Amino acid sequence: MAALPLVALLSITFIFIAYSLYQRLRFNLPPGPRSLPVVGNLYDIKPVRFKCFADWAKVYGPIFSVYFGSQLNVIVTTSDLAKEVLKDNDQYLADRFRTRPTARMSRNGKDLIWADYGPHYVKVRKFCNLELFTPKRLEGLRPIREDEVSAMVESIFKFCINPENKGKSLLMREFLGSVSFNNITRLTFGKRFMNSEGEIDEQGQEFKGIVSNGIKIGAKLSMAEYVPWLQWMFPGETQVLDKHNARRDRLTRLIMEEHTLARQKSGNTKQHFVDALLTLQKEYDLSDDTVIGLLWDMITAGMDTTTISVEWAMAELVKNPRVQQKAQQELDRVIGSDRRMTESDFSNLPYLQSIAKEALRLHPPTPLMLPHRANSNVKIGGYDIPKGSIVQVNVWAIARDPKSWKNPLEFRPENFSRKMLILRVMIIDFCHLVLEGVFVLVLNLL
Repeated sequence: MAALPLVALLSITFIFIAYSLYQRLRFNLPPGPRSLPVVGNLYDIKPVRFKCFADWAKVYGPIFSVYFGSQLNVIVTTSDLAKEVLKDNDQYLADRFRTRPTARMSRNGKDLIWADYGPHYVKVRKFCNLELFTPKRLEGLRPIREDEVSAMVESIFKFCINPENKGKSLLMREFLGSVSFNNITRLTFGKRFMNSEGEIDEQGQEFKGIVSNGIKIGAKLSMAEYVPWLQWMFPGETQVLDKHNARRDRLTRLIMEEHTLARQKSGNTKQHFVDALLTLQKEYDLSDDTVIGLLWDMITAGMDTTTISVEWAMAELVKNPRVQQKAQQELDRVIGSDRRMTESDFSNLPYLQSIAKEALRLHPPTPLMLPHRANSNVKIGGYDIPKGSIVQVNVWAIARDPKSWKNPLEFRPENFSRKMLILRVMIIDFCHLVLEGVFVLVLNLL
């Protein structure tokens, strides 16, 4: 009896080695670091994954293989290979790899971000393009964005003139986090959970707790996610996920009911997304799971990404007085000192737009984008990508590729005085759904 666990372990190891040899003999896989049985390269990956992959690309080439347990991952790190993945072979790589957390939180792809390519994806994508992210709706939400940015500037002013804060550092993340929080909740739910003093009400506290907990769950790299036969050893993880989903759905349904009652009383439909989703739900045959999933897609894609991007942009401006001075000169020339800047001014501020783009180049908020899964065998860069493999685009590495950029580590907004391929690579994935709103907010904050 005591020998049974050892026999089982040896059998699993033998099967893994045999399967790996079979794949290597049948397919011309990209090179990569030597993997171990069962765990693959999980113990070789350093904490900052996209930087680790960029270092490996210097050793194994611009496309290489990495095993997360028994799951083959293919990493691409150049713009030409990214074009093959995201454009030339998009139809073969349009599915998503979903871990247990992402599968349960998205109801197995019932949203948009984590949906596989198919009728559901096409329907929801069409709905978003025709109803949610139209120029008319985004323009209708413009007062919310401008109002929140004005409130942030006023908060910063009050902090600076307060005698108690003399000599204290101004932590921009706190102010940027607040404006992102208020902006996304008002755009999505039509609610402002935070008052002018920065105090968050009970519902807002619950919302922030759900967001924070979701990030912790999603960021965790569990061995059981990539070694499926180990999942039975971690039953508690499933319970944590179910508890989180129930908590999230309970708050979302409560807000949805509030909007339904308000709409029945007034008969008016507001511009924000929850009203649009509820009003058009039957017309587009959207399930409640899809409605909830779309709302949380927007929250996930638009909250921390905005804060991170603007914080990096402002840090780069502080480090580069030349760029800061040039931006100030443009603002003085176009806006002057006797009025506030509005979104309509952005088209006349090309250098400010270039600053935002350059910040996104050096500090992309999603350095590895979202994982793509091959739905059939395909070739990338001359190598075979077997069906079921995960393909990841290392945007961070592409944006710092010396073959594409002169002095790639230098913050130079002048890089975007002409069209660059990297822009297409950086925005072609899920962020294209919220890019216009997020980009406008980034420019507002700058």
